[in-house]
Amino acid sequence: MVLYAMVDAIAGKYLREKDIMGIKVKLFRRFHDLSAVQKLVMGFASIILIGWGLLMLPASTAKGQETTAVNALFTTVSATCVTGLVTYDTFTHWTRLGQWVILILIQLGGLGFMSFAVAAALISKRKIGLKQRELMQEAINANQLGGIVRLVKVIVKGTFFCEGAGALLLSVRFIPMLGFWEGLFYSVFHSISAFCNGGFDLMGRYQSFSSLTKFQPDVYVNVVIILLIVIGGLGFYVWDDVISSRFAFSKFRLHTKIVITTSLILIFVPAVLIFFFERNHSMSDMGTGEAMLASLFQSVTLRTAGFNTVDQAALSDSSWFMSCLLMLIGGSPGSTAGGIKTTTAAVVVLSAISMIRGKKSVTVFQRRLDEDLLMKVISILCVYLFMSFAAVMAICNLEGLPIKAVCFEVFSASGTVGLSMGVTPTLCTVSKLILMFLMFFGRIGGLSLVMLFSRPCISSSPTYPGEKISVG
Repeated sequence: MVLYAMVDAIAGKYLREKDIMGIKVKLFRRFHDLSAVQKLVMGFASIILIGWGLLMLPASTAKGQETTAVNALFTTVSATCVTGLVTYDTFTHWTRLGQWVILILIQLGGLGFMSFAVAAALISKRKIGLKQRELMQEAINANQLGGIVRLVKVIVKGTFFCEGAGALLLSVRFIPMLGFWEGLFYSVFHSISAFCNGGFDLMGRYQSFSSLTKFQPDVYVNVVIILLIVIGGLGFYVWDDVISSRFAFSKFRLHTKIVITTSLILIFVPAVLIFFFERNHSMSDMGTGEAMLASLFQSVTLRTAGFNTVDQAALSDSSWFMSCLLMLIGGSPGSTAGGIKTTTAAVVVLSAISMIRGKKSVTVFQRRLDEDLLMKVISILCVYLFMSFAAVMAICNLEGLPIKAVCFEVFSASGTVGLSMGVTPTLCTVSKLILMFLMFFGRIGGLSLVMLFSRPCISSSPTYPGEKISVG
């Protein structure tokens, strides 16, 4: 963003528009002329470039390890886009400086750089202009511009409160294991990573790329991590509504009711199915209680978080298919999660139910959904499916890997989940670049990416006569 501003200041007025073979092409545009989505993309890209430079410093790499530019960029994109896919084990490859850089990128990517910018402006008592409010609205996917500054305060305070509480709870387990300072750092790192749905961990000290498998039977650690993941994945707008309504479900806005209801269904129904799918498969050596806990953790982490307590490569085909579906759905709008979002999935299902019942409109909780909403939902779903399927075909062609493993990595990247079957570190440069784009695209959001390249709607566009076609 800073580099762009410098170039714009020097050459913008000279190269703003150029005639090439009779076609006028805009080579540079002033930053204030960019749309909110374009500014948001540039902001995330700037953070990624800065983080990339910091991870390329020799002081960020542990002795005896070698960091390539592509893998450093992959790590930076994964951290900023709160995904968790890695090519290097975070504990064994990076020094404490490198781990701090990754942690800061997770926090910036999860909370959103605009939240920090607005918070800094509020602390310095600077006025928040309309452009900043519009950018903040786009960054957190808020429904309305009014009250956006107050919402930022709720986001910042709520984030640090939950992360602090999570770190305090985890320190009860980590400090006795690792000592005070090391245990404290582990508590803070995993609390932020879980709440921001980052999926990065430092458990490589026990076994590389092991995630939380060491703590699979530990109910305390599992419950703390699950709560952090779920709260972080609900979305900032939901927090604000729940707090202002004093936890009274009847007073929640329609958006909040749909998010909470859908999230609960997507947590407990898959957990039950995973338990039956894996009880005599990957969880055959566990007791009933351990298998139930592992199934619940798997169900929660699949939609956004990226931690795992069971080997993903050992899952049955049924659980694999469900995993891809849950990673496609992702978390909720305005949260740190990717995917098509819970509300999109809910609208698709509700629309199908309304069609089956012969209703002309989609209703839920005694409210009718806007007809234009279905067009947005279809657009988001099509964009995600098209990009994911194209990536699967490309990587299968480049790597010659089984489609099962490739699909898992692709849906994990596009949904910013971070779970892996272990093939990501072995991919070639082009395949890693494809996954990087999917992670970035997943963090920005499907609708935002479409808006990035779309033209403004022309109000005077002609209305053509309608005609019916056969479908189904």
